[in-house]
Amino acid sequence: MSLDIVILAAGQGTRMRSALPKVLHPVAGNSMLGHVIHSARQLSPEGIHVVIGHGAERVREQLAGDDLNFVLQDKQLGTGHAVAQALPALTAETVLILYGDVPLIQVETLHRLLALVNDQQLGLLTVTLEDPTGYGRIVRDAQHRVSAIVEHKDATEAQKAIKEGNTGILAVPGKRLADWLGRLSNKNAQGEYYLTDVIAMAVNDGLVVATAQPDDAMEVQGANDRKQLAELERHYQQREARRLMALGVTLRDPARFDVRGDVTVGRDVMIDVNVILEGRVVIEDDVLIGPNCVIKDSTLRKGAVIKANSHLEGAIVGEGADAGPFARLRPGSVLDARAHVGNFVELKNAHLGEGAKAGHLTYLGDAVIGARTNIGAGTITCNYDGANKHKTVMGEDVFIGSNNSLVAPVHIASGASTAAGSTINQDVPAEQLAVARARQRNIEGWTRPVKIKKG
Repeated sequence: MSLDIVILAAGQGTRMRSALPKVLHPVAGNSMLGHVIHSARQLSPEGIHVVIGHGAERVREQLAGDDLNFVLQDKQLGTGHAVAQALPALTAETVLILYGDVPLIQVETLHRLLALVNDQQLGLLTVTLEDPTGYGRIVRDAQHRVSAIVEHKDATEAQKAIKEGNTGILAVPGKRLADWLGRLSNKNAQGEYYLTDVIAMAVNDGLVVATAQPDDAMEVQGANDRKQLAELERHYQQREARRLMALGVTLRDPARFDVRGDVTVGRDVMIDVNVILEGRVVIEDDVLIGPNCVIKDSTLRKGAVIKANSHLEGAIVGEGADAGPFARLRPGSVLDARAHVGNFVELKNAHLGEGAKAGHLTYLGDAVIGARTNIGAGTITCNYDGANKHKTVMGEDVFIGSNNSLVAPVHIASGASTAAGSTINQDVPAEQLAVARARQRNIEGWTRPVKIKKG
């Protein structure tokens, strides 16, 4: 069965009270529309057609992809009119209609819906709610067959008592869609062309309207204001927390943990409170992450330990290595097995070999550091000359004294040492000690200044 997907994303979202188009507001680090497109792609359709209107160029620029066809809806004349804008591009046997502000819809739910569609049957996703205010009501006949959808504003009091609501998500035979859309009328309370009127047309044409429901009502919850956006965010995070715990992760408090990307985990991982995982994060077995850490686009190998208040981006932490507390590993940072980065240490494009250590108060940028090398407190690599970056290379078993400035490019060979307080701007041969500091003088008879009294 070939499939076209139409995503309606033209709305302004006035209740957001924002210059940002509604569908670009984020949930878990991705725009609402981005989430819907991600789900759509997993269905392997012939085409994904995104109907845009308010902030169209901004939406197009942020989400442009080779597999996306953006269709402009100049005037906001209703959902039926929006789908009609995509009609010329629709060629598949089945058309699935999704919404750009309904980001939590699950692929499994959509598979169930699509399985209902054939030449004589369409699929409608409904939801049963204790309070369906605002939802179109699913009207059924005496045989419990769907006969129509009545929008809330057009519903009678008896119809408003119906608990089954329309989610708007619909899968229809493609060859029928053009005829139905061409017969829509805007004679209703809103003066719009409702896509929901297609249901009554399908029934009149002798088709069966088969329904499916999501496992979780929040899958079909949209966001029209900041409160609803926050509810979607929290639900997404609760869902991710449950998924990770089922895979063997201990979360000290699932309510204080955020995922904003794609996280892969091993077993016996422990994550403390207020940890944020962003982008593509891989966490292997037996990893420990302390509180208040942000980890983005990074890999933590088996047994790695990230201590409290550390920030990692684009980093690889090797097996049994540790970082923090208060460590910052910037893009290109690599810790080999059992390497150690301590408190208030910053790395950028730096590779620490197996068992290498930088305990505290250190900046290492554009550096390659050999196994078992020890970096003293207060050391910095002076890697930038104002125009270009330069590399510092240290061999194995190097000892760098405290408060060193290593002026790149410089090479410190294996087994070499540097004295505390040195500024190293020349290569240091193997097994030698480099001392690069002014000779100390002690001045006898020196009198310390005394503060002058005022007045």
